[in-house]
Amino acid sequence: MRVMHRITARVGIILITIIVTGMTVWGSLAIYYSDLPGQTLRVCSAGLFGLGILCAFIILPNRRRTVVLFLAVFAALVAWWSSIEPSNNRDWQDDLAVLPYATIQGDLVTLHNIRNFNYRTETDFDPRYYDKTFDINKLNSVDLITSYWMGDAIAHVMFSFGFGGSDYVTFSIETRKEKTEAYSTIKGFFKQYELIYVVGDERDLIRLRTNYRNDDVYLYRIRAVPERMRRLFVEYIKKINTLKETPEFYNTLTTNCTTNVIAHIKAFGGDARYNWKILLSGYAPKYAYELDKLDTSLPFEELRKRSYINKRAHEVGNDQNFSLKIREGLPTPNPQ
Repeated sequence: MRVMHRITARVGIILITIIVTGMTVWGSLAIYYSDLPGQTLRVCSAGLFGLGILCAFIILPNRRRTVVLFLAVFAALVAWWSSIEPSNNRDWQDDLAVLPYATIQGDLVTLHNIRNFNYRTETDFDPRYYDKTFDINKLNSVDLITSYWMGDAIAHVMFSFGFGGSDYVTFSIETRKEKTEAYSTIKGFFKQYELIYVVGDERDLIRLRTNYRNDDVYLYRIRAVPERMRRLFVEYIKKINTLKETPEFYNTLTTNCTTNVIAHIKAFGGDARYNWKILLSGYAPKYAYELDKLDTSLPFEELRKRSYINKRAHEVGNDQNFSLKIREGLPTPNPQ
């Protein structure tokens, strides 16, 4: 019994040590990436927090009281951290400066500030926006678009909605960065970026990635009944209008281009669920295939090969029929 008691005590100490260490690391990073003014203040404050916790556990004799004290300090840190609010008023990068929104009259949805930049390079472009009205009753297709830039596991996920077989509009969930910011996965955990839903013309959002960033881009035709297409579209519309009035923070893990899509699908009773293929967004098309939302008459690897659109996008360029031409010959599943 004494041996078991010692083993249990040691295991408990190890677990507490791991938990406290993890919480301390998170707290130090939260302070460092906070809105405290000046990098020197943030570095010093983060260092003092971590060093103070370490010294407390080394110097103070009563470990239980030390743990209680640590939890009190950590709770205060979390309360302060929670008070940091997102904003729509910052010095945004030019491609993220304008928020989209929608106005609705019956079945007609007018999307305002649809992005359609004229690119010379990825960073050299003429900002252009337009408004367009869509009849939701003509919505007859939804396409899943994945853009890869660092291997098979990570991809940027977008959805494109087609109306009457000729008009398309794409929604891209992104980090809204300031002019002095660059994207960092770690910073994305710590309220460094606001969330933006870019509403764009496919000649912008797709061609930017195929022709200028040289990402590997795939376009998959989704199998869905019109009612579910409309419901998903409406969920996106609700979100862009909400973000225009009430900004939110992006989060690398919980609020990103794939987790938000799943949230929209679940909102109207869809059968998508969170799993590792969502966290590793590059496997989202495979997950959709397993849910029978893509053309399952082909093996997935063959479907993936045929859904690759970079070659077509380069050939088409800025053609007015860009959307139609990049879809020529793509596998199309039978409707549900």
